[in-house]
Parts: sequence; C-alpha cells; structure tokens
Amino acid sequence: MQAYRLIPHPAHPSESVTAIEARIGDDDPNWLLLRWRVEDAGALILPAIGSKSRADGLWQTTCFELFLRPDGGEEYHEWNLSPSRQWNAYRFTGYREGMEGQSVARAPDCMMRPGSKFAIFDAAIPRAALPMGPCVVGLSAVIEEQGGAKSYWALAHPQGKPDFHDSACFAATLDPRNTA
Repeated sequence: MQAYRLIPHPAHPSESVTAIEARIGDDDPNWLLLRWRVEDAGALILPAIGSKSRADGLWQTTCFELFLRPDGGEEYHEWNLSPSRQWNAYRFTGYREGMEGQSVARAPDCMMRPGSKFAIFDAAIPRAALPMGPCVVGLSAVIEEQGGAKSYWALAHPQGKPDFHDSACFAATLDPRNTA
C-alpha cells in the first residue's frame, strides 16, 4: 500500500485530531483499497451507520474523499465516502464544471472502526468504476469534532480557503488499472 500523510488546512486546524494517514492499495485486481487512519479521534463526530446508498452532501460532516484525474486531462472523478456507509461518485469536465453523477454498477464498501486513540476508515471501490490508465490523485478528509469544529485535510492545499477540487490537492499518482 502507498501511504500518504494528510495535512490540515492552516485556516481550519483540528482541535484534537493530530494526524491523518491515507493509504492506497493497488494490488487487488477488482478493488481499489483505501484506508484513512485518524489519530487522537476521541472527539470525532460520526454520522449514524445506515444502509449502503448514494447520498449528496456527505462532506458536511466527517467524510473521506478520493479524487482521480487521468493524466493530461481536465476531467476528474470525485468519490465521497462516509462512515455511515453512504457514498457518491461524480464526474467533472473541468475544475468544478460539468458535474454529473457517475454511473456505478457496484457500490463501494465502506467501514468505520472508531476508537479514542485512533479511528480507521476503510473503503473499497470497484476498479470497473475508475478511469483507465495513470491518474493524479487527491486524498482528503473532512473531520467534524464535538462542538462543531471542522478541519479539512488533504495531501496539499491551495492558497486561500479549503478546496479539494483545486489542482494543488492532486499530489499523488496512481494507475488504477494496475494489478501489480
């Protein structure tokens, strides 16, 4: 698995979470495996676990996100993955343009394992739903803590307000069809 340390947006630091590590596993031929480990997660607010279903607005509370932009293009894909087991996938033709729901034959699997010292969020996305070929990647998390504080974590951040869609956040690479 490839491991990446996420950093909080400087204007929106966490009150208690001290670190987030995101991992991408690219050795399963059918699934892209993702894991986020949240350190000092005792004050984490988690949405209630429900049925595995599509939903909008998942980023309004604790949520984990994957962005994939095929090399050399403007189009990109966004995956919102919630501890509630809800999810959504979108395609964009360019920076925040041409958004449409992405058709997915099989829903991703999501599972949260909360704890006071750390929490683990695992997700598995069907490879058939991913773009073909090499991609630049953005990994991020919205963290809501008790008291309503929100922090925004990503591989890198643009100047100004938090914006996971900004190209500055696409700071890793992946060939989602690579079965190693």
